[in-house]
Amino acid sequence: MATLNHIPVVTAQMMIRKSVEQVFEAFTDPSMTTKFWFTKSSGRLEAGSRVRWDWEMYGVSDDIFVKEIENNKRIRIQWSDSTETEWIFTSRAENETLVAITSSGYTGNGNEIVNRAVDDMGGYMIVLCGLKALLEHNIILNLVADKAPDANVNY
Repeated sequence: MATLNHIPVVTAQMMIRKSVEQVFEAFTDPSMTTKFWFTKSSGRLEAGSRVRWDWEMYGVSDDIFVKEIENNKRIRIQWSDSTETEWIFTSRAENETLVAITSSGYTGNGNEIVNRAVDDMGGYMIVLCGLKALLEHNIILNLVADKAPDANVNY
């Protein structure tokens, strides 16, 4: 059996061809975020706030603590399991923003840590692809709901 030498840190990134202001706003304003990620939120992301996110199609939710926000540059949150996620927004041109999402702080046994890290990385790529389709082409792809259709519950 292999042993982990280091707890993984995973990053997913995508170029979104919209201004950094538009891309940042899509992650802080739940009226936008619910179009490409979770289905319901208790509020806007603001530094020091606690927000509940729901994925009603799966019957799950999580409570998020917003640790830091630097307008149009960075968002850092802590999930209820103490895992942290950070978004970095880098303006490349007037209408190009590179978004990098990094997740860290995994706990559990080696298999649990690796499985969660792999799942998070794939999940964040789906979120970024959904955001790209929404902002660049005004298309809602339903990627999160369609990722695991057999896990959907009635809502």
